[in-house]
Amino acid sequence: MINRKMCGILLIAGVLLAGSVRAEENPDQGGESRETKQTSILNETSNLPDAALPGPADGAESEKGSVINQEAAPKVETSPKPEAVGDDAETEDTVEEVTIADPIEPLNRAVFLFNDKFYFWALKPVARGYNAIVPEPVRVSVRSFFRNVRMPIRFVNSLLQGKFKGAGTELARFGINTTLGLAGFLDVAKSRFDLDPQDEDLGQTLGFYGMGGLMYVVWPILGPSTVRDTIGLAGDSFLSPVSYISPFEAALGVGAYEQLNNASLTLGTYEDLKAASLEPYIGVRDAYVQRRKELINK
Repeated sequence: MINRKMCGILLIAGVLLAGSVRAEENPDQGGESRETKQTSILNETSNLPDAALPGPADGAESEKGSVINQEAAPKVETSPKPEAVGDDAETEDTVEEVTIADPIEPLNRAVFLFNDKFYFWALKPVARGYNAIVPEPVRVSVRSFFRNVRMPIRFVNSLLQGKFKGAGTELARFGINTTLGLAGFLDVAKSRFDLDPQDEDLGQTLGFYGMGGLMYVVWPILGPSTVRDTIGLAGDSFLSPVSYISPFEAALGVGAYEQLNNASLTLGTYEDLKAASLEPYIGVRDAYVQRRKELINK
């Protein structure tokens, strides 16, 4: 180990020594490199908007600074600022864009079309009728009840991600809402104690530890997902008390009612997303992947 370190130090010292000797033999080379660097800086600066350019310092500018400004002026004319700003914005959008493999896109599109028809022909009409019968405060209370029942999912996944404060919040919320909130129908923990629920699941836990989405999948009725989130959904089912209702048909009915109640509170969201997308399938896919990334990174 020591010999390797000594060889590395001697190598670096030799490079520095050779560089200094070469600089002494060609004193103009350093000036040329500085001029080249200065020219490149001016070119980059000319592409920036006025807001990004630093203003003059207090007091008179040096002659060198005035020469630089004079040289920079024509470069600004040859590089229009709006185009430069647009290029920068386009670059940033490209960097922030989230993509995922979609090797079974034809199949996914077919299932997406089925889900779209199911929503408009079945779920939405039933949800509208449900809205007309059940007042909104009652539907909000039902949603709070199911959220309280599914506390183990959020609690365990908060622990698995090392978010101990979030796990403690979930325990406190469950205790308060189960007692003061009448079995969770009232979200007293949030309204009185400012304790917000933690949005955690096994899919996020797997993503937290570096597992990618692998590929995009659209499931009938359930909607958009990924291989990772599908595994997470299956794992979370073991933590949900609803899954242990017997017989299986009863558990399925309870789950369907929960989804119907949730849909009644979010009517119009899917329509707005479709209207805002030139290609609904791609719009829903990108929105889902981006949302999951935000939840994993928060």
